[in-house]
Amino acid sequence: MAQEKRDYYEVLGIQKGASEDEIKKAYKKLARKYHPDMNPGDKEAEEKFKEVNEANEVLSDPDKKARYDQFGFAGVDPNYGAGAGAGGFGGGFDFGDLGDIFGSFFGGGFGGGQARRNGPQRGESIRMSVSVSFTEAAFGCEKNVTLDRNEQCPTCKGNGCAKGTTPEVCPDCHGSGQVQVRRQTPMGMFATTTQCPKCGGKGKIIHQPCPDCHGQGQVRKRKTIKVTIPAGIDHGQTISLRGQGHAGKNGGPSGDLLITVMVQPHEIFRREGTAVFCEAPITFTQAVLGAELEIPTIDGKVKYTIPEGTQTGTVFRLRGKGIPVLNGHGRGDQYITVNIETPKGLNKEQKEALRKFSETLGESNYEKQKSFFRKFKK
Repeated sequence: MAQEKRDYYEVLGIQKGASEDEIKKAYKKLARKYHPDMNPGDKEAEEKFKEVNEANEVLSDPDKKARYDQFGFAGVDPNYGAGAGAGGFGGGFDFGDLGDIFGSFFGGGFGGGQARRNGPQRGESIRMSVSVSFTEAAFGCEKNVTLDRNEQCPTCKGNGCAKGTTPEVCPDCHGSGQVQVRRQTPMGMFATTTQCPKCGGKGKIIHQPCPDCHGQGQVRKRKTIKVTIPAGIDHGQTISLRGQGHAGKNGGPSGDLLITVMVQPHEIFRREGTAVFCEAPITFTQAVLGAELEIPTIDGKVKYTIPEGTQTGTVFRLRGKGIPVLNGHGRGDQYITVNIETPKGLNKEQKEALRKFSETLGESNYEKQKSFFRKFKK
């Protein structure tokens, strides 16, 4: 069984988190007090002198001090806690691997990866969606969104204490939010780190809670925020507003506000990237003779001349009439597919006129039909 040691901070008579100067002053004072030259033949003073030197050796070294604060004696002394059976493992036991072992069984409580609850914590992000029209997404707009979020309590400035009071550093964990629990195992005495039960892992104890936030340091508030929707944004894309989420804890930064844009479908236009598509019906006469059409675009109507002999399904392109490039320059194009609308409800005279007109046409007037039957004959 390993000899029980006193906590190094207790040995030097200082609090955990003491500065380098405080550690140095405490060591010099005790080293003079228990120095063998000042206490000749005093075995107890000699042991205390060794104890003070050991504590100073660890706490004055930033790396050793960090390991000791996290793992206790096991972090700075590989032989600490090793019982008589430790040699049965072939000599030394690698305590550097102990974090991995306990991490598997206790969720990383022994290892250094566990976040300290009393340290600065970033606030949670808030996710929500906003609906915009097709043209609002194309050209950008501003929308007001209302949300409920946690904000720092203005009364206590986030420390959770009533006015004129301050939180007490937890005497059990010295503000770390964690304590060591030693357990005897077949391999010897092992120390594991767990949440301090006295302060609930917060590292501090509030005796007089703030009346507005009840000691939480945060209050719930409803806010309306103006959001700028950039031109060219597409359905399902997300806008991130830095620092507009829930407030952080212990001085940590606020989270973000993540807004997903939902673009409503348009009655005429369809979008693919920066390209806009639409279909335009034309008459038989316009297709045969050609015509100047009024074509709808997201900018309004424009005039476009189609050539004579236009076939149904023909696609025309309007350059620069599409969607603006998101966070860039330029715009996409618009594509118009024309479809010939067959007239219905003809009267007797119209039908007769159409038959006479058809009789004047020959095979040369119908290139697709001629090509089709030529392929059929082959």
